[in-house]
Amino acid sequence: MNADVARLIDLDWDHFDPWRIQHARHRLAEHPLLQLPQLVELGKRLEARGRVRTHSDDATPGTPFNNAPRLHPNVKSAASTLQDIEQAKAWMSLLNVQTDDTYRTLVDEVLDGIRPAIDRVDPGMSYRGGWIFITSPNAVTPFHFDKEHNFIMQVSGRKTLYVWDHRDTVAASEEARDRFHACHERDRLHWDESLRERATVFHLEPGQGAYMPSTSPHMVENGDNASVTISFTYYTDSTRRDSLLHAAHERLRHWGVTPPAVGRSPMLDALLHAGFRSGIDSREWLRRTLGKQPSTDRAAYAVA
Repeated sequence: MNADVARLIDLDWDHFDPWRIQHARHRLAEHPLLQLPQLVELGKRLEARGRVRTHSDDATPGTPFNNAPRLHPNVKSAASTLQDIEQAKAWMSLLNVQTDDTYRTLVDEVLDGIRPAIDRVDPGMSYRGGWIFITSPNAVTPFHFDKEHNFIMQVSGRKTLYVWDHRDTVAASEEARDRFHACHERDRLHWDESLRERATVFHLEPGQGAYMPSTSPHMVENGDNASVTISFTYYTDSTRRDSLLHAAHERLRHWGVTPPAVGRSPMLDALLHAGFRSGIDSREWLRRTLGKQPSTDRAAYAVA
């Protein structure tokens, strides 16, 4: 094991591929900040700032992820839900925990530990974030994908994680990824039970976890007891490039042009990246010139 391998997350760092789904292990199950009494207090603080997402256990794998809280509302407060999570019949996510001073130290502790190993093959870590999921028995995280690279770690309870390769166009079409990166909509992503056969499946217990590359579709089914899971996420130079290219392709589609898939035409990708990156950099420069805070995915931490 290399000297700079993570203290709190372990995987085969010598063969780490940032664009491949991988099993991981961790040493977070007993961390004091991840015990339920502390999570109840965190939930109170984050709810006061609008940083809690929740839905009832009526959601299914096929429930549109963006609309799950509206379609299947959980009307209880964060504190009430978390204090009675075994009986609450709810799914809850504490969003952007790095915005809480106490929990930012946890995000830093974990990601600082693994950054040297990641930087060797995937430099430019930024937009770091933490997300804590507290889930009632048998509740479901609907099928969806996210922009960030993601280390998802099971702290307590058991759940089954289904993950699909980010290049699997049966699980998620190229058009679905283009639209998602352009405007964060997941309306072109559709669940089908037959997709289970194509997934990499992790039966997660405390101490176990997985690594999911950017835009790897995934779905989670909780076990027969309540569970706590934490994700540590970030962007890199490669995720920023990939995201920009998908957004550029969505713009081309809007103009009536159907581009080849990202990665199929290196020359087109290079031209699009240069042109669209220049436009983004110019807008950021203008915002700074006007005394406004630039909106950038190169920030150290994810913006709530």
